[in-house]
Amino acid sequence: MMISIYYRKDDEWLLEKVYEICARERRSRSAVILSLLEEYFERDRKIGEILKDMGLLSLKELQEAIELQKKHKNEKKLGEILEGKGTVTKSNIQRALGLQRRAK
Repeated sequence: MMISIYYRKDDEWLLEKVYEICARERRSRSAVILSLLEEYFERDRKIGEILKDMGLLSLKELQEAIELQKKHKNEKKLGEILEGKGTVTKSNIQRALGLQRRAK
């Protein structure tokens, strides 16, 4: 997928910040911009919402897992329940948790 981003002269300071991150973290501009967008949109989100946003589970699957969690009095974390059901992988959960942590 290709996306074009247009900016004004006033936005150059922001691009300079992006370039600094690129150099410091040895990442491409697109990777840095996408990670900043992820952080913005996933801020203050719960793990289930993030996994749903990532397209890894449906709203129905999320609701079922939450109900199962409540039924068992929160003995298991939501990610553990979803992984146990085979809905998501451990890698998916780790990625979502990483997004959640970075956004805080």
